[in-house]
Amino acid sequence: MSQSTGMPGEMNRRQLLRRIGLTALAAGPGAGLLSACATAGSGSGAGPAPAAATPAATSAANPFGVDPGKPLEVVIFNGGNGDGYATGLHQPLYRKAYPRAEIKHVPTQKIGTQLRPRFVSGDVPDVVNNSGPEALDMAALTAEGHLADLSALFDAPSVDDPGKKVRDTLVGGAHENSLIDGDPHVLNYTVAHRALWYNAKLFADRGWTVPRTWDAFLALGEETRRAGITLFAYPGQVGPFYQVWNLVYTAAKIGGNQVVIDIDNLADGAWTNPAVLASVTAWADLQTKYGDKAYFGLDHTQTQIKHLQDKVAFYPCGSWLDNEMAKDKPDSFEYAIAPVPSVTATDKMPAEAIMVGVSEAFFVSAKGGNLAGGLEYLRIMLSREGARGYTERTKNLTVVNGVSEGLDLPPAVRSAARAQDAAGRNTITDARFESWYKELFDYSQTQTNAVMAGRATPEQFCANMQRKADEIKKDPSVTKQTRSV
Repeated sequence: MSQSTGMPGEMNRRQLLRRIGLTALAAGPGAGLLSACATAGSGSGAGPAPAAATPAATSAANPFGVDPGKPLEVVIFNGGNGDGYATGLHQPLYRKAYPRAEIKHVPTQKIGTQLRPRFVSGDVPDVVNNSGPEALDMAALTAEGHLADLSALFDAPSVDDPGKKVRDTLVGGAHENSLIDGDPHVLNYTVAHRALWYNAKLFADRGWTVPRTWDAFLALGEETRRAGITLFAYPGQVGPFYQVWNLVYTAAKIGGNQVVIDIDNLADGAWTNPAVLASVTAWADLQTKYGDKAYFGLDHTQTQIKHLQDKVAFYPCGSWLDNEMAKDKPDSFEYAIAPVPSVTATDKMPAEAIMVGVSEAFFVSAKGGNLAGGLEYLRIMLSREGARGYTERTKNLTVVNGVSEGLDLPPAVRSAARAQDAAGRNTITDARFESWYKELFDYSQTQTNAVMAGRATPEQFCANMQRKADEIKKDPSVTKQTRSV
């Protein structure tokens, strides 16, 4: 569970802009306009407050008092999952409940570029799918009052069973991962498995066994090399965070989940923990022996195409991968997931341990034109029809319990489900510093590329990451978060 540890002093405008990546906007063309007014709702009194609305009568069917004629704007990250689930499922369900409501649908692959100016001006959408490489800094937006408190959503009656709260229909961790400053501000909609992906058909044809130990991993590297296949690759351009996850979750496997919890809590020495050093050392060594530096110049799509062409044996990613590459996947390729092999004989977590968490963030704008409608849109997403239809369309499991039973799921999803069953309670916790401290997460990507390319040693990587974490810990403009599990 996360808690706010407070924020000494007031966050001035430039500190806020730095937190949400808008400093360049303030200093660039139009700086005069930006310097003449604070961001909407900053507490300075410079920006107009949103007009107060008289809510409609509430009921079990309309717990938030949605105005049935008020328009709703929804921004969807049009990435691996596309945006068809929104236009073909969730929005029609909303219109079915509120036929007079006009929905403005905005698909984009550049969430940050498109939305940062709008949060400065105060012209904000109602619902945002905050995902992709340009995801907004939600901790900073929360500090500025832009993210609605979702307590009412989690405590609302579910669409399917008014006698049950929405929170009681969700998997464990869904509510805990929604917390920023101790209150729920983000809905992570999907269950994510982040590990190594491989072609099950290739491995069967070659007679290769998925390695359970690091020595077996390296030995397989000799076999893949003889076959002209790179053992492992990640995209060094768009997508280096895939390898950040790899480094952090491997460290958790070595030293236990407390390693990740300490990183998230900005604990002293978290990044110089011996488990982190062992993880970085192992991966950097593997890259040197069996990697290919050409992949540092590729983005995620280019690297994933190489994977589909059997030029790469293992690729680190989340469970959205199969759906993202569906149009390019040949019949000879069958995605399967593998936990990261055990690095040492004394790893605290077994070989079966795998990362299982939640992802695909959605939030409602507190200062949008239709707060009640935004909450209702998320409640509809969490209905049985909304969640089951999403899984059918995207082949990703949602945080809603028990709605995927009986669905015809692809091999990749079945593989992830088997891996989760094999892990049992030995699941690696999700790292939250990527959303709590975006500046630290962005920095970790450049440092990951540096160490994997041999431009920095593992020791330097750990020292640099710790230095950056300490800077953020001492920065009074950054709201601090803590967790215990």
